[in-house]
Amino acid sequence: MAVSGCKSAENLCSSTALFPFFGDGEVETRFDLIAWLTTHSDRTGYSLCFRFSRRKLGVLDTPVATCCDIELSWQLRSFPVTIIDSQVHAYEANTPKRPWHSVPNWPDHVTGDEMVAAMDKVGVDGAIFISAFSMYRYDASYAVEVQRAHPGRFAIVKPVDPDNPAVDDVVAEWKRTPGAVGIRIMLTKEPGRDRDPTDPGLDRIARSAVKHDLPVNILCWGNLNAGKALIDRHPDTRFIIDHLAILQPRTPPAPPQQWADLPMVLDLAKRKNAVIKVSGACTLSREPYPFPDIWDPLARVFDAWGFDRCLWGTDWTRAFAVVNYEQAVEPFVKTDRVSDRERAMLMGGACAKAYRWSPRRS
Repeated sequence: MAVSGCKSAENLCSSTALFPFFGDGEVETRFDLIAWLTTHSDRTGYSLCFRFSRRKLGVLDTPVATCCDIELSWQLRSFPVTIIDSQVHAYEANTPKRPWHSVPNWPDHVTGDEMVAAMDKVGVDGAIFISAFSMYRYDASYAVEVQRAHPGRFAIVKPVDPDNPAVDDVVAEWKRTPGAVGIRIMLTKEPGRDRDPTDPGLDRIARSAVKHDLPVNILCWGNLNAGKALIDRHPDTRFIIDHLAILQPRTPPAPPQQWADLPMVLDLAKRKNAVIKVSGACTLSREPYPFPDIWDPLARVFDAWGFDRCLWGTDWTRAFAVVNYEQAVEPFVKTDRVSDRERAMLMGGACAKAYRWSPRRS
Protein backbone atom coordinates (compact mmCIF):
# COMPACT_ATOMS: atom_id res chain seq x y z
CA MET A 1 0.00 0.00 0.00
CA ALA A 2 1.46 3.34 -1.00
CA VAL A 3 0.00 6.46 0.53
CA SER A 4 1.04 9.96 -0.38
CA GLY A 5 -0.26 13.46 -0.10
CA CYS A 6 -0.18 16.60 1.99
CA LYS A 7 -1.49 15.95 5.50
CA SER A 8 -1.50 17.90 8.73
CA ALA A 9 0.42 16.42 11.67
CA GLU A 10 -2.82 15.87 13.59
CA ASN A 11 -4.47 13.98 10.72
CA LEU A 12 -1.31 11.97 10.21
CA CYS A 13 -1.03 11.11 13.89
CA SER A 14 -4.71 10.19 14.11
CA SER A 15 -4.28 7.45 11.52
CA THR A 16 -4.85 4.29 13.52
CA ALA A 17 -3.51 2.29 10.58
CA LEU A 18 -0.02 3.42 11.57
CA PHE A 19 -0.14 2.19 15.18
CA PRO A 20 0.71 -1.48 14.43
CA PHE A 21 4.09 -0.39 13.14
CA PHE A 22 5.08 1.41 16.38
CA GLY A 23 6.73 -0.78 18.96
CA ASP A 24 8.40 -0.07 22.28
CA GLY A 25 10.98 2.27 20.84
CA GLU A 26 11.08 5.95 20.06
CA VAL A 27 7.45 6.40 19.07
CA GLU A 28 4.67 4.73 21.05
CA THR A 29 1.70 7.12 20.75
CA ARG A 30 0.56 9.78 18.35
CA PHE A 31 1.75 12.37 20.88
CA ASP A 32 5.25 10.91 20.75
CA LEU A 33 4.95 11.26 16.99
CA ILE A 34 3.84 14.90 17.25
CA ALA A 35 6.79 15.59 19.53
CA TRP A 36 9.18 13.84 17.13
CA LEU A 37 7.80 15.54 14.04
CA THR A 38 7.94 18.90 15.78
CA THR A 39 11.67 18.59 16.34
CA HIS A 40 12.28 17.74 12.69
CA SER A 41 10.70 20.82 11.20
CA ASP A 42 11.27 24.53 11.36
CA ARG A 43 8.75 27.26 11.98
CA THR A 44 8.69 28.41 8.36
CA GLY A 45 7.81 24.89 7.21
CA TYR A 46 9.37 22.71 4.56
CA SER A 47 8.91 19.31 2.95
CA LEU A 48 9.89 16.27 4.96
CA CYS A 49 9.52 12.56 4.25
CA PHE A 50 9.35 10.08 7.10
CA ARG A 51 9.72 6.34 7.42
CA PHE A 52 7.55 4.56 9.95
CA SER A 53 9.20 1.42 11.28
CA ARG A 54 8.65 -0.86 14.26
CA ARG A 55 11.12 0.90 16.48
CA LYS A 56 11.96 4.36 15.26
CA LEU A 57 11.30 7.14 12.80
CA GLY A 58 13.96 8.21 10.37
CA VAL A 59 14.21 11.00 7.82
CA LEU A 60 14.57 9.61 4.31
CA ASP A 61 15.94 11.01 1.09
CA THR A 62 13.10 9.29 -0.74
CA PRO A 63 9.40 9.45 0.09
CA VAL A 64 8.95 5.68 -0.14
CA ALA A 65 10.09 3.13 2.45
CA THR A 66 9.23 -0.41 3.38
CA CYS A 67 7.79 -1.14 6.79
CA CYS A 68 6.69 -4.66 7.57
CA ASP A 69 6.44 -5.25 3.81
CA ILE A 70 4.10 -2.26 3.44
CA GLU A 71 5.20 0.89 1.69
CA LEU A 72 4.10 4.16 3.22
CA SER A 73 4.89 7.43 1.55
CA TRP A 74 4.07 10.70 3.29
CA GLN A 75 4.91 14.10 1.97
CA LEU A 76 4.53 16.76 4.70
CA ARG A 77 4.50 20.29 3.37
CA SER A 78 4.49 23.52 5.36
CA PHE A 79 4.42 21.68 8.69
CA PRO A 80 5.03 24.38 11.34
CA VAL A 81 6.37 23.91 14.84
CA THR A 82 3.51 24.00 17.31
CA ILE A 83 4.13 26.30 20.30
CA ILE A 84 2.37 25.28 23.50
CA ASP A 85 2.51 27.33 26.69
CA SER A 86 2.59 24.79 29.51
CA GLN A 87 0.98 27.06 32.09
CA VAL A 88 -1.44 29.97 31.87
CA HIS A 89 -4.19 31.25 34.15
CA ALA A 90 -7.30 32.96 32.80
CA TYR A 91 -10.13 34.29 34.92
CA GLU A 92 -13.08 36.63 35.05
CA ALA A 93 -13.30 39.84 37.04
CA ASN A 94 -14.03 39.47 40.75
CA THR A 95 -17.83 39.68 40.94
CA PRO A 96 -20.59 38.05 43.02
CA LYS A 97 -21.26 35.79 40.03
CA ARG A 98 -17.86 34.15 40.42
CA PRO A 99 -16.09 35.65 43.45
CA TRP A 100 -12.39 35.24 44.05
CA HIS A 101 -11.16 33.47 47.15
CA SER A 102 -8.21 35.87 47.37
CA VAL A 103 -7.01 38.88 45.37
CA PRO A 104 -3.49 38.39 43.94
CA ASN A 105 -1.43 41.10 42.26
CA TRP A 106 -2.75 40.14 38.85
CA PRO A 107 -4.75 42.15 36.29
CA ASP A 108 -8.40 42.77 37.13
CA HIS A 109 -9.33 40.19 34.53
CA VAL A 110 -7.76 38.08 31.82
CA THR A 111 -10.63 36.19 30.25
CA GLY A 112 -10.26 33.23 27.96
CA ASP A 113 -10.85 35.47 24.95
CA GLU A 114 -8.19 37.90 26.17
CA MET A 115 -5.74 35.07 26.73
CA VAL A 116 -6.29 33.78 23.18
CA ALA A 117 -5.71 37.31 21.83
CA ALA A 118 -2.41 37.55 23.73
CA MET A 119 -1.34 34.14 22.42
CA ASP A 120 -2.27 35.04 18.84
CA LYS A 121 -0.21 38.22 19.03
CA VAL A 122 3.01 36.30 19.67
CA GLY A 123 2.29 33.08 17.77
CA VAL A 124 1.47 30.71 20.63
CA ASP A 125 -0.78 27.97 19.26
CA GLY A 126 -2.20 26.53 22.45
CA ALA A 127 -1.83 26.45 26.20
CA ILE A 128 -2.38 24.33 29.27
CA PHE A 129 -4.93 26.32 31.25
CA ILE A 130 -4.39 25.73 34.98
CA SER A 131 -7.48 26.71 36.95
CA ALA A 132 -6.26 29.41 39.35
CA PHE A 133 -6.25 27.98 42.87
CA SER A 134 -5.69 31.36 44.52
CA MET A 135 -8.95 32.63 43.04
CA TYR A 136 -11.22 29.63 42.50
CA ARG A 137 -9.74 26.96 44.80
CA TYR A 138 -11.05 23.57 43.62
CA ASP A 139 -13.75 25.00 41.35
CA ALA A 140 -12.59 24.63 37.74
CA SER A 141 -15.90 25.66 36.18
CA TYR A 142 -14.44 28.74 34.49
CA ALA A 143 -11.67 26.67 32.91
CA VAL A 144 -14.32 24.31 31.56
CA GLU A 145 -16.26 27.25 30.08
CA VAL A 146 -13.17 28.66 28.38
CA GLN A 147 -12.13 25.29 26.98
CA ARG A 148 -15.62 24.79 25.59
CA ALA A 149 -15.38 28.18 23.86
CA HIS A 150 -11.85 27.51 22.55
CA PRO A 151 -11.53 23.72 22.33
CA GLY A 152 -8.57 23.76 19.97
CA ARG A 153 -6.55 26.25 21.99
CA PHE A 154 -6.74 25.09 25.59
CA ALA A 155 -6.39 21.90 27.55
CA ILE A 156 -7.34 22.20 31.21
CA VAL A 157 -5.96 21.16 34.60
CA LYS A 158 -7.90 21.18 37.86
CA PRO A 159 -6.57 21.44 41.44
CA VAL A 160 -7.86 18.59 43.61
CA ASP A 161 -8.34 18.49 47.37
CA PRO A 162 -6.24 16.04 49.43
CA ASP A 163 -8.73 16.42 52.29
CA ASN A 164 -11.61 15.13 50.19
CA PRO A 165 -12.07 11.40 50.92
CA ALA A 166 -14.04 11.09 47.67
CA VAL A 167 -11.27 12.61 45.55
CA ASP A 168 -11.20 9.54 43.31
CA ASP A 169 -14.76 10.33 42.22
CA VAL A 170 -13.67 13.91 41.50
CA VAL A 171 -10.75 12.71 39.38
CA ALA A 172 -12.97 10.21 37.55
CA GLU A 173 -15.46 12.94 36.67
CA TRP A 174 -12.65 15.27 35.61
CA LYS A 175 -11.24 12.59 33.32
CA ARG A 176 -14.57 12.58 31.46
CA THR A 177 -14.51 16.37 31.05
CA PRO A 178 -13.70 17.50 27.49
CA GLY A 179 -10.22 18.96 27.33
CA ALA A 180 -9.13 17.72 30.77
CA VAL A 181 -5.50 16.59 30.69
CA GLY A 182 -4.30 16.64 34.30
CA ILE A 183 -4.86 17.39 37.97
CA ARG A 184 -2.83 19.57 40.33
CA ILE A 185 -1.66 19.54 43.93
CA MET A 186 0.19 22.16 45.97
CA LEU A 187 2.94 20.97 48.31
CA THR A 188 4.65 24.17 49.44
CA LYS A 189 5.45 25.50 52.91
CA GLU A 190 2.50 27.87 52.94
CA PRO A 191 -0.18 27.25 55.58
CA GLY A 192 -2.62 24.61 54.39
CA ARG A 193 -0.24 23.32 51.73
CA ASP A 194 2.61 22.09 53.95
CA ARG A 195 1.80 18.40 54.09
CA ASP A 196 3.87 15.38 54.85
CA PRO A 197 4.58 13.47 51.61
CA THR A 198 3.07 10.40 53.27
CA ASP A 199 -0.24 12.24 53.79
CA PRO A 200 -3.11 9.81 53.03
CA GLY A 201 -4.85 12.44 50.91
CA LEU A 202 -1.81 12.80 48.65
CA ASP A 203 -1.62 9.01 48.37
CA ARG A 204 -5.27 8.91 47.31
CA ILE A 205 -4.65 11.50 44.61
CA ALA A 206 -1.51 9.79 43.29
CA ARG A 207 -3.25 6.42 43.07
CA SER A 208 -6.31 7.96 41.44
CA ALA A 209 -4.12 9.65 38.82
CA VAL A 210 -2.70 6.27 37.84
CA LYS A 211 -6.14 4.70 37.78
CA HIS A 212 -7.56 7.39 35.50
CA ASP A 213 -4.36 7.93 33.49
CA LEU A 214 -3.81 11.60 34.28
CA PRO A 215 -0.55 13.33 35.20
CA VAL A 216 -0.25 15.12 38.54
CA ASN A 217 1.00 18.68 38.32
CA ILE A 218 2.89 19.41 41.53
CA LEU A 219 3.88 22.81 42.89
CA CYS A 220 6.64 22.14 45.41
CA TRP A 221 8.88 25.19 45.16
CA GLY A 222 10.57 25.96 48.46
CA ASN A 223 9.73 22.43 49.61
CA LEU A 224 11.72 20.24 47.27
CA ASN A 225 12.48 17.49 49.75
CA ALA A 226 8.77 16.85 50.24
CA GLY A 227 8.15 16.93 46.49
CA LYS A 228 10.98 14.49 45.83
CA ALA A 229 9.72 12.13 48.53
CA LEU A 230 6.20 12.12 47.07
CA ILE A 231 7.50 11.44 43.56
CA ASP A 232 9.66 8.59 44.86
CA ARG A 233 6.74 7.21 46.87
CA HIS A 234 4.60 6.84 43.73
CA PRO A 235 6.84 5.60 40.90
CA ASP A 236 3.85 4.66 38.72
CA THR A 237 2.37 8.17 38.85
CA ARG A 238 3.29 10.66 36.14
CA PHE A 239 4.35 13.96 37.74
CA ILE A 240 4.73 17.33 36.03
CA ILE A 241 6.76 19.65 38.25
CA ASP A 242 5.67 23.28 38.16
CA HIS A 243 7.91 26.31 37.65
CA LEU A 244 11.34 24.64 37.68
CA ALA A 245 10.59 23.71 41.32
CA ILE A 246 12.23 27.04 42.18
CA LEU A 247 10.47 29.71 44.22
CA GLN A 248 9.73 32.64 41.93
CA PRO A 249 9.00 36.26 42.84
CA ARG A 250 5.60 37.83 42.34
CA THR A 251 7.20 41.29 42.10
CA PRO A 252 10.65 42.35 40.91
CA PRO A 253 13.47 42.07 41.61
CA ALA A 254 14.39 38.42 41.89
CA PRO A 255 16.19 37.55 45.14
CA PRO A 256 20.02 37.52 45.06
CA GLN A 257 20.25 33.73 45.44
CA GLN A 258 17.31 32.86 43.22
CA TRP A 259 18.93 29.68 41.86
CA ALA A 260 20.00 28.30 45.25
CA ASP A 261 17.80 25.19 44.86
CA LEU A 262 19.15 24.38 41.41
CA PRO A 263 21.30 21.42 42.56
CA MET A 264 18.19 19.77 44.03
CA VAL A 265 16.29 20.42 40.80
CA LEU A 266 19.05 18.71 38.83
CA ASP A 267 18.93 15.74 41.20
CA LEU A 268 15.17 15.47 40.63
CA ALA A 269 15.90 14.67 36.99
CA LYS A 270 16.84 11.13 38.05
CA ARG A 271 13.12 10.47 38.61
CA LYS A 272 11.96 9.02 35.32
CA ASN A 273 8.28 9.41 36.28
CA ALA A 274 8.66 13.20 36.28
CA VAL A 275 9.02 16.01 33.76
CA ILE A 276 9.57 19.66 34.59
CA LYS A 277 8.01 22.92 33.49
CA VAL A 278 10.45 25.63 32.50
CA SER A 279 7.69 28.08 33.35
CA GLY A 280 8.04 31.56 34.79
CA ALA A 281 11.80 31.43 34.19
CA CYS A 282 12.01 35.07 33.15
CA THR A 283 10.85 36.15 36.62
CA LEU A 284 14.12 34.75 38.01
CA SER A 285 16.22 37.19 36.03
CA ARG A 286 18.00 40.07 37.77
CA GLU A 287 18.69 41.75 34.44
CA PRO A 288 16.25 43.62 32.17
CA TYR A 289 14.53 42.14 29.13
CA PRO A 290 15.54 39.91 27.33
CA PHE A 291 16.82 38.44 30.63
CA PRO A 292 20.22 37.11 29.48
CA ASP A 293 21.22 35.81 32.91
CA ILE A 294 18.68 32.96 32.89
CA TRP A 295 20.43 30.92 30.21
CA ASP A 296 23.42 29.52 32.12
CA PRO A 297 21.29 27.96 34.88
CA LEU A 298 18.68 26.84 32.35
CA ALA A 299 21.41 25.12 30.34
CA ARG A 300 22.13 22.98 33.40
CA VAL A 301 18.42 22.12 33.62
CA PHE A 302 18.31 21.14 29.95
CA ASP A 303 21.44 19.00 30.32
CA ALA A 304 20.08 17.16 33.37
CA TRP A 305 16.49 16.67 32.24
CA GLY A 306 16.80 16.55 28.46
CA PHE A 307 14.69 18.74 26.20
CA ASP A 308 12.08 16.02 25.83
CA ARG A 309 11.29 16.40 29.55
CA CYS A 310 11.37 20.22 29.71
CA LEU A 311 8.09 22.08 29.09
CA TRP A 312 8.42 25.78 28.39
CA GLY A 313 5.70 28.05 29.79
CA THR A 314 5.05 31.61 30.88
CA ASP A 315 2.99 31.15 34.06
CA TRP A 316 1.09 34.17 32.93
CA THR A 317 -0.82 35.84 34.59
CA ARG A 318 0.94 34.94 37.84
CA ALA A 319 4.06 36.54 36.35
CA PHE A 320 2.16 39.71 35.36
CA ALA A 321 3.91 42.08 37.78
CA VAL A 322 7.33 41.01 36.51
CA VAL A 323 6.90 40.47 32.75
CA ASN A 324 4.18 40.92 30.17
CA TYR A 325 3.16 38.00 27.99
CA GLU A 326 5.26 38.97 24.99
CA GLN A 327 8.35 39.38 27.19
CA ALA A 328 7.84 35.88 28.59
CA VAL A 329 7.62 34.35 25.10
CA GLU A 330 10.11 36.19 22.90
CA PRO A 331 13.36 35.38 24.75
CA PHE A 332 12.74 31.66 24.14
CA VAL A 333 11.71 32.18 20.51
CA LYS A 334 14.76 34.29 19.69
CA THR A 335 17.58 32.91 21.82
CA ASP A 336 20.59 31.37 20.13
CA ARG A 337 21.38 29.32 23.25
CA VAL A 338 19.28 26.43 21.94
CA SER A 339 19.09 24.91 18.47
CA ASP A 340 15.93 25.04 16.39
CA ARG A 341 15.32 21.37 17.11
CA GLU A 342 15.78 21.88 20.86
CA ARG A 343 13.53 24.94 20.80
CA ALA A 344 10.80 22.99 19.02
CA MET A 345 10.84 20.29 21.68
CA LEU A 346 11.09 22.77 24.56
CA MET A 347 8.29 25.03 23.31
CA GLY A 348 5.82 22.40 22.19
CA GLY A 349 6.92 18.84 21.59
CA ALA A 350 7.62 17.94 25.22
CA CYS A 351 4.34 19.47 26.35
CA ALA A 352 2.34 17.59 23.72
CA LYS A 353 3.94 14.35 24.86
CA ALA A 354 3.51 14.96 28.61
CA TYR A 355 -0.15 15.97 28.39
CA ARG A 356 -1.03 13.82 25.36
CA TRP A 357 -2.64 16.84 23.77
CA SER A 358 -1.91 19.18 20.91
CA PRO A 359 -3.75 22.35 19.86
CA ARG A 360 -5.72 22.83 16.68
CA ARG A 361 -6.50 26.26 15.33
CA SER A 362 -9.93 26.60 13.76
